[in-house]
Amino acid sequence: MSDADYRAMVDAVLDYAIFFLDPTGHILTWNAGAARMKKYTASEIMGRHFSLFYPQELLDKGWPAHELKTTAAEGRFEDEGWRLRKDGTRFWASIVLTRLNHPDGSLKGFLKITRDLSERQRHEERLRASEERFRLIVDGVKDYAIFMLDPAGYVVSWNTGARATKGYQAAEIIGKHFSVFYPPEVVATGFPDRELKSALEAGRFEDEGWRVRKDGTRFWASVVLSPLFDKTGQHRGFAKVTRDLTDRRRIAALEDEGRRISTFLAMLGHELRNPLAPIANVVAILQRQSDPQVQRLIGVASRQVRQITRLVDDLLDVGRIANGKIHLELKPLRLAIAVREAIEATRPIVAVKQHVLDVELGDELLWVSGDHSRLVQVVSNLLHNAAKFTPRGGRIKVRLEAGPLGASISVSDSGPGISSTHLPEIFNLFAQGDQDIARTQGGLGLGLTLVQSIAVLHGGEVSAFSKGVPGEGAEFIVSLPTITAPLEVPRETGPQAGRRILVVDDNRDAAETLSLMVEALGYYPTAVFDGEAALHAIKCARPDVVLMDIGLPGLSGWEVAQKVRSEIADPPPLIAVTGYGQPSDRAKSLALGFQDHFTKPIEIEQLTVTLSRLLGLA
Repeated sequence: MSDADYRAMVDAVLDYAIFFLDPTGHILTWNAGAARMKKYTASEIMGRHFSLFYPQELLDKGWPAHELKTTAAEGRFEDEGWRLRKDGTRFWASIVLTRLNHPDGSLKGFLKITRDLSERQRHEERLRASEERFRLIVDGVKDYAIFMLDPAGYVVSWNTGARATKGYQAAEIIGKHFSVFYPPEVVATGFPDRELKSALEAGRFEDEGWRVRKDGTRFWASVVLSPLFDKTGQHRGFAKVTRDLTDRRRIAALEDEGRRISTFLAMLGHELRNPLAPIANVVAILQRQSDPQVQRLIGVASRQVRQITRLVDDLLDVGRIANGKIHLELKPLRLAIAVREAIEATRPIVAVKQHVLDVELGDELLWVSGDHSRLVQVVSNLLHNAAKFTPRGGRIKVRLEAGPLGASISVSDSGPGISSTHLPEIFNLFAQGDQDIARTQGGLGLGLTLVQSIAVLHGGEVSAFSKGVPGEGAEFIVSLPTITAPLEVPRETGPQAGRRILVVDDNRDAAETLSLMVEALGYYPTAVFDGEAALHAIKCARPDVVLMDIGLPGLSGWEVAQKVRSEIADPPPLIAVTGYGQPSDRAKSLALGFQDHFTKPIEIEQLTVTLSRLLGLA
């Protein structure tokens, strides 16, 4: 092949810039590929020095002269780097510089071949940028430990979250086997190796369990292990993501404990109310006796029954409030009525300790949207506390007046007061002030928690004030928003008459004493002791009202109510009298047709009012 053929072949190459340089680096030839790549025509570039293709930073380093010197010495030079086109734009070039000799071996010049690798460089830059972004993302995650293992389970990468979760610096852990994160008893079972095997076989492994930090402390971890493969399918290792769930597990345990406590309190309330019911009924009946000695004994029993009932109610209310299940029946209420009722309810304990009770109901026209029984409970608890902690012969003051929110109820006493240490936490559950070694004041520390919770549920607040000075006592102020007084609606009245009342309870003592209470009110009671007997009596005896327990043998009270609604054309009113006192129990009773739902022990005044209302006697 002639020189002309070689020249024609070189000139035809478009993807490579191929040109000759003289020994000093000046351009002697220029092919079509060089013109296309570097944007110079042959007439523009011939005779010029090849250094004009180099950016300034390479010129400052003397790189073109270095290339020629190296090629002259070694016969060949290869490099990659930025080069310039005629318009000043850069491209990434791969260059090969070859020495050319005369026949006698002296330097004739250089052959330079340049290839534009800009697209490959851009792709590699994008790939590097993507990898860098991914690395930054992974390393920036602080809530998850994200790291890689080699196929044998040795740590090869370590992110910020791993450092925070496990306590190791990267230099301390990379190269160690991941079994170091497991408790010794787990490592002894071979679990870490089984974990790798399971992940490889199934494509994923997920687990929760105890793991160990660098300092030896344990944490509850959620882990996901995934095998990693390259493009050829070769197994390259594992990606492991670990999350510390210790706090969530602790919260879940507390919530579960709270549910168990609430269930326990509900069952405790039910079991305590069942024996309380007949006792309370007996007390109510015997209170009608005129013997002074009997009256004194009954007074003692009555006060203790009320105290036990109050404690049971407080326990159940705390459970309901803690679980957000307390239900308020909000109605327009004249606040003075609730305060008076609370005062009357606590007069016995005040009288026993010979306290002086000052009552100032200065504003009788303060109305609130409230739950009557709950607001009575608030004031009763405050009065009960005042009476309990105030020494015999002390002074208790109750005041109702307009306040910042609309209405203000104040209960103050002349007791020992509350120390500044205990005052900030006085409303906490089970919190109590200073107790002597004999715990003479008693109590569970529930009352003030209930007071605060009920006040807040009414849109109000409660505050405590005390200097902690004996004799100056403490003052509690309940503030409630008021409403406009509603229009008065006259109540309808009807003729008095005796009616037949069916009492249903599998506890015979409860059934008998409730029947005696009904009889003392002027009605005619009949008692049965199971669900089937109740259904038969309702169909045959046609009572005017049925007082029915829920937990009956055979048919439950709820099942009896369903059958009464479906099998009797004009059924009598049903009243649930039961130890089940949760809001859901009451809701179920009303949904199944009961006219009312009372929790044991039932108050005689409550029974009087309800029977009169249902029978049209009031």
